[in-house]
Amino acid sequence: MLASLTFSAIAQFNTEKTPLMTQSLAKDNIKNIFAETSGGSISVTGVEAGQAKIEVYVRPNNSKENSLSEQEIRDRMAAEYELTISASNNKLTAIAKPKDKNMNWKKALNFSFKIFVPRNVSVDLSTSGGGIALTNLSGKLEFTTSGGSLNLDEVSGKIKGRTSGGSIDIEDSKEDIDLATSGGSIRARKCDGKLKLETSGGSVTLSDLKGDIKANTSGGSVNGNDVEGDLVTSTSGGSIMLNRMSCNLEASTSGGNIHVEVKELHKSIELRNSGGHVDIIIPSGKGVDLRLTGDRIKTDKLDNFSGKVEDEEITGKLNGGGTSITVRGGGGRVYLGFAKN
Repeated sequence: MLASLTFSAIAQFNTEKTPLMTQSLAKDNIKNIFAETSGGSISVTGVEAGQAKIEVYVRPNNSKENSLSEQEIRDRMAAEYELTISASNNKLTAIAKPKDKNMNWKKALNFSFKIFVPRNVSVDLSTSGGGIALTNLSGKLEFTTSGGSLNLDEVSGKIKGRTSGGSIDIEDSKEDIDLATSGGSIRARKCDGKLKLETSGGSVTLSDLKGDIKANTSGGSVNGNDVEGDLVTSTSGGSIMLNRMSCNLEASTSGGNIHVEVKELHKSIELRNSGGHVDIIIPSGKGVDLRLTGDRIKTDKLDNFSGKVEDEEITGKLNGGGTSITVRGGGGRVYLGFAKN
């Protein structure tokens, strides 16, 4: 395996910026990638076929050993690790793992892979601690890390990613996207298609999205703007703030406030809150079916309205009816306002 690798000629070895080894993939027509490493990161970037390659970066896990020479790292790697880099039948396999699972962690090495392949590719990636980054790819993309972040830019296809604690950032991506973290924040921008985004505790930020979107957090806040299509979002304790919505919307929180400004009404809006306030601003002069309940309800002037108006409930049709708007305010105040076109 080592004979097949091109070793870099290095005047001054830098484990962060200089690969320990590089292998060209220009003639291998890679369509599938399996990569697995311990501690390090994995990145895959779509490039022209002639630029395809893999770079392997190796650094000590213990910061006190950053002064190790290149040869000392190579010697430890040969003694303590199994490194496999192979390309055959249009598949790249990159695996770095310790020979002994009970090895001294103070002597551990972190292996990171930077992979450059043609855009249309399927990937199966995993690392025990580093981040995973995918750029300019299309295909079946599956990846997991035990603690690092997930960063995706210009990816499409069937995408499934998991991290046990890091953040998630995705931009300019589309089709079928399923991403989850056990505790980090999520940010999604300029995406289109089916999106499922989940975090067990961090915040969720949504911007310029189109499609069928589900975005949930168990404790952080939800902030969004310029969403089209269908949005279902919830938090178990944080607030929800959504602006310039042009979608069917279902939003709920168990404790925070909800603020929604609607740019364009579609079929339905449903907002639920167990304790905080709910504010919703909709375009004026539109036909809606209202079902509002809360501890106190306040609205702008209801022109052309037929139905029941009470302190804790408003039910009826506005401008002949149309979009279904349901607000269950729990114990908080509910406000309905109208924005002029």
